[in-house]
Amino acid sequence: MTTSQTSPSPAAAPLLDLQALVVAVRRRRRLWGSLALLGLLVGAAVAVLLPAPPTAVAQVLVAHQEDQPNDTGTLIRTDVELLGTTRIAGQALRTLKSTENPEDFMRDYRVTGLTNNLLQIEVTGDSDAEAVDRAKALADAFVADHVRRMRETAQAEAEALLDQRDRMREELAEVNEAIGDRSPEDDPKASASIESLFARRAELDSRIAEFDQRAAEARTGAPRVVAGTEIVDAPHLVRSSLPMAVVTDAAIGLALGLFLGLALAAVSAVVADRPVLRREIAANLGASVLAELRRPPRRWARWQWRRTRAARERLTTTLARTVRGSTEPVSLLELGCARGTSVIAMDLAGALAAQGPVVVVDGLPGPQLARRRPKPSDPAVVSGERAAASSPKERRLGVGSVAPGTAWTDLQHLGGRTVLVVRAGHGSAAWLHTVARQLADQRIAVIGVVLIDPDPRDRTDGTLWDGQHTALRGHFERQARQNGSGRPRTERAPVPAARVPDGDEEVR
Repeated sequence: MTTSQTSPSPAAAPLLDLQALVVAVRRRRRLWGSLALLGLLVGAAVAVLLPAPPTAVAQVLVAHQEDQPNDTGTLIRTDVELLGTTRIAGQALRTLKSTENPEDFMRDYRVTGLTNNLLQIEVTGDSDAEAVDRAKALADAFVADHVRRMRETAQAEAEALLDQRDRMREELAEVNEAIGDRSPEDDPKASASIESLFARRAELDSRIAEFDQRAAEARTGAPRVVAGTEIVDAPHLVRSSLPMAVVTDAAIGLALGLFLGLALAAVSAVVADRPVLRREIAANLGASVLAELRRPPRRWARWQWRRTRAARERLTTTLARTVRGSTEPVSLLELGCARGTSVIAMDLAGALAAQGPVVVVDGLPGPQLARRRPKPSDPAVVSGERAAASSPKERRLGVGSVAPGTAWTDLQHLGGRTVLVVRAGHGSAAWLHTVARQLADQRIAVIGVVLIDPDPRDRTDGTLWDGQHTALRGHFERQARQNGSGRPRTERAPVPAARVPDGDEEVR
């Protein structure tokens, strides 16, 4: 067992080839472009067919007794959550004399804390007037609830302070009763206890005055909070522009569709594992890329036809130079480009006809050559059954397919040497391995690969610098038999390592 030197082993190959991924996604631009266009159209249609309901907005200034300059917004977030309760919603519905369920009403409005003391209420309705009435009722219900809670809090605090003051007064009365008419000068022996009673009375007087002041401040704080909580921006309708809504929704749909299309294209490229770069296709097929041909231009792009025709002529010249030196029939085997291969075959046959008669053997499963309208200067096209009856003086050029479902044993009748015409991104890596192995088993030598529709930005090299040793196994064996030194078929002579389909190891 020997290790292949044509391509890196799977252990050395990267888990994810970003260059190949980018190329594969770019080649699927029709997919993500179509999804982006679909998202744009859907977004615009939603804006037109499902316009936003009438919306009213109100702003409420909320004063808190615990307001601090360094508050992080905890108090206003509490107010936002309180507005999202069924109590506030129920109070607003009672003001509107509506029988709607509070839970349903809560879905029709949204509350946002703009600052530490400013709330914004957005309410939708079936009509403009209903939206404004709902916003006003909701704002009034919140202000009334907030004022009531602040007053109850202040009253409870003041009552607690007054209770403390009353207890202090009772204790003060007991101290005064203990002191009576005595003074430290009247009884020198009890002067220490009398002085402590006088000190306690002074402390109680001070604390009673403090509790009175705090209770007064608690009562004073509630009016300040009540006066500071009010509706500063009366409920009013939010004017919406249909063109602006269409543009906004269309932009959102375009972005979502583009993101979905790119994600889908990337995932499908990774899962499908269809090589698109020259180096990947050459490594999987075990043959170098001889030439390439871009996709034919559209009918309206007539300015590109001259460049395409020049590229076809260069391709025909390259293939003719490669095929002329062969002493045995040569075939063109397509994968994903039957129509293009038939055109290339006829151009190549026409170029070879200058040296002698040429017959094209049609082995394609489709009607690309069988139903082709022949021109007076075109070479003869015969089927595979009639190929054996052709004259030995005629050069045979076979045209076949290596797509899934191919009868591999029939490819020998098309030619002992072949040029693979492969569309980039059409076959998976596993199928390219299968093609290389099957051609080697059929002893069909691969001269090279013609790449159809390559990526315009592909700068990778499709040349195997260490030789075409996978598909040339049959070629070496045939040369050995022609020289009389070949062994029986079951005892093949050593040849350079051939890679198995899974790419793990090579067989001598």
